[in-house]
Amino acid sequence: MSPLKDTYRHQGLRRGLVRELRQRGIHDERVLAALAAVPRHLFFEPAFEAHAYQDKAFPIGEGQTISQPYTVAYQTQLLGVQPTDRVLEVGTGSGYQCAVLLRLTPHLDSIEFNEILFARTRQRLALLGANGAGLHCGDGSVGLPERAPFDAILVTAGAPGLPPALLRQLRVGGRLVIPVGGNHTQRMVRVTREGPETFVREDFEEFRFVPLRGASGWQIK
Repeated sequence: MSPLKDTYRHQGLRRGLVRELRQRGIHDERVLAALAAVPRHLFFEPAFEAHAYQDKAFPIGEGQTISQPYTVAYQTQLLGVQPTDRVLEVGTGSGYQCAVLLRLTPHLDSIEFNEILFARTRQRLALLGANGAGLHCGDGSVGLPERAPFDAILVTAGAPGLPPALLRQLRVGGRLVIPVGGNHTQRMVRVTREGPETFVREDFEEFRFVPLRGASGWQIK
């Protein structure tokens, strides 16, 4: 991991990245401020730090990536997190999206399927002082029923469909943002729970994510 330094140069690079995201259509100022505040380079190994403020995904091992900043901003904006919201993140991954969400609400749980990645990321978040989230290792495709209901659920991996357990764990008025589709591209979807049995689905842009693992995800051998 990079030394825990956030220099004026790093901060300037983040400001440039935020300008780029604003030009691409990210307009939620709280989301932009969160990305401006989180030092993305600290989620990279030192040899790869030069890639940290480029608007692209990057491999982090275990077949996973740290998401492209635009994707993080886009999903977070769709989620519409308020300071009092209870949020579940499915797919902790590198911990970068988790750190961004913590800038928007302190009421965050995050669950990671891969045990090796979970152990590494938990340590990284603790070192960064971004350990306010409840971190869990397990099958995020079935949610976190012991912590439900949630005001917002964000899934950071591509799913073959809408996981029924995640829909059930939404509070009325709650939102699920999840990429849905095949292995190559997915459509970003937002589902709002309008009543006990009433859900409204909205479809947005196409993205490309690593596959969601678990009972309601892709069964990868």
